Amino acid sequence: MDEEEEAIGYLDKVLEDEDDSEPGTPTSPVSPFSAGKKVDAGKGLEMRKLVLSGFLASEEIYINQLEALLLPMKPLKATATTSQPVLTLQQIETIFYKIQDIYEIHKEFYDSLCPKVQQWDSNVTMGHLFQKLASQLGVYKAFVDNYKIALETAEKCSQSNYQFQKISEELKVKGPKDSKESHTSVTMEALLYKPIDRVTRSTLVLHDLLKHTPADHPDYPLLQDALRISQNFLSSINEDIDPRRTAVTTPKGETRQLVKDGFLVELSEGSRKLRHVFLFTDVLLCAKLKKTAVGKHQQYDCKWYVPLADLVFPSPEESEHCPQVHVIPDHELEDMKMKISAIKSEVQKEKANKGQSRAIERLKKKMFENEFWLLLNSPAIPFRIHNRNGKSYLFLLSSDYERSEWREAIQKLQKKDLQAFVLSSVELQVLTGSCFKLRTVHNIPVTSNKDDDESPGLYGFLHVIVHSAKGFKQSANLYCTLEVDSFGYFVSKAKTRVFRDTTEPQWNEEFEIELEGSQSLRILCYEKCYDKTKLNKDNNEIVDKIMGKGQIQLDPQAVQTKNWHMDVIEMNGIKVEFSMKFTSRDMSLKRTPSKKQTGVFGVKISVVTKRERSKVPYIVRQCIEEVEKRGIEEVGIYRISGVATDIQALKAVFDANNKDILVMLSDMDINAIAGTLKLYFRELPEPLLTDRLYPAFMEGIALSDPAAKENCMMHLLRSLPDPNLITFLFLLEHLKRVAEKEPINKMSLHNLATVFGPTLLRPSEGESKAHLTLASDIWSHDVMAQVQVLLYYLQHPPISFTELKRNTLYFSTDV
Repeated sequence: MDEEEEAIGYLDKVLEDEDDSEPGTPTSPVSPFSAGKKVDAGKGLEMRKLVLSGFLASEEIYINQLEALLLPMKPLKATATTSQPVLTLQQIETIFYKIQDIYEIHKEFYDSLCPKVQQWDSNVTMGHLFQKLASQLGVYKAFVDNYKIALETAEKCSQSNYQFQKISEELKVKGPKDSKESHTSVTMEALLYKPIDRVTRSTLVLHDLLKHTPADHPDYPLLQDALRISQNFLSSINEDIDPRRTAVTTPKGETRQLVKDGFLVELSEGSRKLRHVFLFTDVLLCAKLKKTAVGKHQQYDCKWYVPLADLVFPSPEESEHCPQVHVIPDHELEDMKMKISAIKSEVQKEKANKGQSRAIERLKKKMFENEFWLLLNSPAIPFRIHNRNGKSYLFLLSSDYERSEWREAIQKLQKKDLQAFVLSSVELQVLTGSCFKLRTVHNIPVTSNKDDDESPGLYGFLHVIVHSAKGFKQSANLYCTLEVDSFGYFVSKAKTRVFRDTTEPQWNEEFEIELEGSQSLRILCYEKCYDKTKLNKDNNEIVDKIMGKGQIQLDPQAVQTKNWHMDVIEMNGIKVEFSMKFTSRDMSLKRTPSKKQTGVFGVKISVVTKRERSKVPYIVRQCIEEVEKRGIEEVGIYRISGVATDIQALKAVFDANNKDILVMLSDMDINAIAGTLKLYFRELPEPLLTDRLYPAFMEGIALSDPAAKENCMMHLLRSLPDPNLITFLFLLEHLKRVAEKEPINKMSLHNLATVFGPTLLRPSEGESKAHLTLASDIWSHDVMAQVQVLLYYLQHPPISFTELKRNTLYFSTDV
């Protein structure tokens, strides 16, 4: 084994150590990544070696890029003093400013770090190297300050000098030592950006190293110091100075009453802004809270106002001509939820360990920033307002419930005799000044604003049966939707079928709704609009008429019983009858090994493949073949549930190895076949990606540095038993083929990862107790991390079993 292979051979050694146990002694699941409250010294140090080897590889690439940038500098300088200069000395100084210094800093750092990683020793210290690197960031500050002018100069010189243009379009960068490619061609512009990118990269690596360094290790305080310096540097170059408008506040206005207020997202000049909207008896005022010095009285800044006498709502026809709303993809919202859950669990750990209040505050600040992003980017339902005098405004809401509340409150006030008016600047200041004292909603609706003793909400699955509704005055086409709150905003989770032409609809439909810290359930009842002329082209605009809406609090004590609990929501004289019961996550995701070893469900995958003399279990191959034959273009394939009785019938046939399997498969509904495949993986006695490696997958996916993550994630695949690995790669390629049809089947890689991630990774009963805390936020984080692991492999270029087994080292091709 050469030195680089040894640098990440730690996991192989752990696996070998397990095999050395005496015959008859049960081997305990050992992992170098076990996540605990304290970093296990041995395991943490092994993980450090992996992080460092990945960083070292990317550092080598970075040095090669700096070398490529410096290569033309000497000949250019040499010609600068001749009669035919390509560039002047001044231009050369500007374009290549500080590159030589940066190169020397990193070359020295690389030469010092490389032997430490190659001749690894558990007592190795290298914190001083990172501390020294961080202390030289002043050179980067100078580079960053000059960066814009360097780019502009290079561009001007390219336009005026053909020789320089040729040089700057194709700089040759040496490939890494183990790379097949000896050189790659890169533009000067791309290379000049690399130092800016590198500072962020070094900060990520410091995060990873600290995470896997015991607090009593001599490197710990040095790495902490290096991280502090790096973060301060990053925030100093990222600070955006935003000139603020000023407004004078005067005493409270006496003539108006505040009827309703709340935080809404406004789409203004193409970007989303969080506004505090105030509805007074005769005017709607949109404001933002001004930034003020600490301890100073907070003030609102009025962005605009519309007298209610001049306010109109656009008709669906008019809405068609409004600009389309850009909707943030689901996977970006899910990724942010995962980040928030990870920070929440860090806060809990810090509190449990009685950590520093400054560290907790820092985490809470980060959590607030992420939740604020989610709050800003998740709403997609338009709420449009017109001023009769021509100006239009557009808010985005997360729920039709809120939109109808605002619309109803405004329309109720408009029934009174209202006058149009214009406010003078003093009147506007008085009115805006009153907002702070009168407001009823004080905090932005994010969980980081909640007190610690407030209920964290429910995490798990809420089963709801919508039975029926009464109280309609005339026959209509009726349906209901269900919403629950999630991360500070409401999300629509289910919709009943439309019950045609009735005053007493009988739906009796059951839904399983995932809860993420939810505290409320809303039911909305609609009349379906079939009039083609009223249908709106804007996908997010619901034109169906709301007949009634209601909300109930999800009381943990009342809901957390095993039995169904029946309830009624009353809304505008309409009564909707429903039942619900709650299942916590740990109860709903148990793996139960089969008592019979003759079937395939609940039986180890190695036992099944050995019995069948196959590389991939027959059930997996047949279900996938059938889905690819006639289900790959099915909308919501793998997400839409199959009928439970069909899935149980298929399960029985596969378990009995019945001769009629193929006939039955060809006749069966495709969603039932997809459901059978999911059930097979869900009922494996241990997950496909194994219990033993589960903590390692959780640690690997949390690495910030791409090179370290690549090393780790590929090494983990290699560590799987062959039947598990071959089956996983077989399923992976199938899911990629399904995602290729996303325009038709609406199943993206992220949707598929959400469906299959927990199924393939969730630990079995004994393991989950050993590795997981069943606290709501940790659970939420685990589920999302499982999704991220599968998504990582789905987004990765094709992985070949043979290549994987042959290669012992994976390095990223770029920094």
